[in-house]
Amino acid sequence: MKDKTIDYVLRTTWQAVTKMYNEEAAKFDSTMATGFALLSIDPEEGTPSTSLGPKMGMEATSLSRTLKAMEDRGLITRKPNPEDGRGVLIHLTDFGKEKREYSRDRVLKFNDAVQHKVSVEKMNIFFEVMETINEMIANKKIYTNELVNKHYE
Repeated sequence: MKDKTIDYVLRTTWQAVTKMYNEEAAKFDSTMATGFALLSIDPEEGTPSTSLGPKMGMEATSLSRTLKAMEDRGLITRKPNPEDGRGVLIHLTDFGKEKREYSRDRVLKFNDAVQHKVSVEKMNIFFEVMETINEMIANKKIYTNELVNKHYE
């Protein structure tokens, strides 16, 4: 473990998770991005298209492509946002809601499988570490923190 960086472990683990989800989604002629989008759209009220990108961590062009494919497959519809005349709300169709439940089930099965194998204490530590990393990044503490910089002196 000493020779692996935090970045390496995060990246390779996320790549493995992505591959797993994409393999599962491919069984239903779908992708992980589509499943993630389905889970990010409010099934009752719809979701403003402008809030989906940040919510999913996707660039606008990738999100546009994903939404277009979802619309072509009959998973979503776009409707004018009554609160913002310039905006669009993304709504799930009945088919989209059905596929959303499938995506939700896959995510929950993954969570259950990991939680079955890893103790509650270790899971709490994992979430604490991830939260700390996210806070450090959000607060720009990575390359400006004196403690980190001292490591390299």
